[in-house]
Amino acid sequence: MENLCKNYVIAIDGEAGTGKSTLAKNIAQKYGIVYMDTGAMYRCVTLDMLNNNVSIDDVDGISKILDNINIEMTNENGEDKFYLNSCDVTKKIREKQVNDMVSQVSHVPVVRQRMVELQRKLAKGKNIVMEGRDIGTNVFPNADVKIYLVASAEERAKRRFLQNKEKGIDIPFDEIYKNVVFRDNNDKNSNVAPLKKAEDAYEIDTTNYTLEEVENLVVSKIKEKIEL
Repeated sequence: MENLCKNYVIAIDGEAGTGKSTLAKNIAQKYGIVYMDTGAMYRCVTLDMLNNNVSIDDVDGISKILDNINIEMTNENGEDKFYLNSCDVTKKIREKQVNDMVSQVSHVPVVRQRMVELQRKLAKGKNIVMEGRDIGTNVFPNADVKIYLVASAEERAKRRFLQNKEKGIDIPFDEIYKNVVFRDNNDKNSNVAPLKKAEDAYEIDTTNYTLEEVENLVVSKIKEKIEL
């Protein structure tokens, strides 16, 4: 395991299904730093809204959810676990009802504001690799290393389909593909922290690369920016 100097932020942004989470986990393990899955945080908020029958238009209801929500991220026996108000929701936050709503929830201004505040708080004083859609442009615009991942919609849908299958989540490929295209449009055209490449980010099209090849490219960029 290699070690970085103190207080470095590696930001990995990009389209849904480009391999951000897996890449970030591997980088975190390689350098012994903290990994933060910001997408899972928004999924937890979405699940809490669903559990409490709070609609996307209910600003007061959403604010109450955010005032009382408790999100915890742990690693247990090599597996990332997510807890919502002390309940293990690792699998639930990946299910269809959350998938269908999370993009809209992440565009609610008060949700975005609160989650960004929490992400900055959790990262303070740590070496961290964080992935999402606006890490390098909004959450940490001064991140030491910025990576931006893209891939074809078909390839991303295929990856998500296979991931779901491995986790025992049964969602048809066509439905996943439509969701990927919908999320692209939502994320890139949002009025709240839209998905876009930071000017100083290194872009990688992962469509025809293996995860190992992408990781090697990213590691080379980290070594260019950070003295090991």
